[in-house]
Amino acid sequence: MAERKKKDKIEDALLKVALGCTVEEVTEEYAEVDGELKLTKRRETKKDIPPDLKAVQMLLCENSGDVAAYSDEELEAERKRLLQELEASKKKTPTKKKRALPRKPRKKTGGAGAK
Repeated sequence: MAERKKKDKIEDALLKVALGCTVEEVTEEYAEVDGELKLTKRRETKKDIPPDLKAVQMLLCENSGDVAAYSDEELEAERKRLLQELEASKKKTPTKKKRALPRKPRKKTGGAGAK
């Protein structure tokens, strides 16, 4: 049973790589203020991971048995089809609005116009 779960997880990961995906990264920077760590910067970015041709080939090999007969052109055509599917699914899926962190007011400094 545990072996089957592992195999399913691997197949799911391989399918994700074959189809391509979007990954969210969160980068946080902390600074020590009054002896405590405080969050100073937080950045959220999304990265698009394109479909991988080798993962497509592995999936085709797993599901159809013999893909040795597939030419590079056929594999490339499958890659393009999967890219189109990915783009279509992105258009259907609504994107979430990001909530901005509250900003601290800037301190005025004694610049050129200060009295």
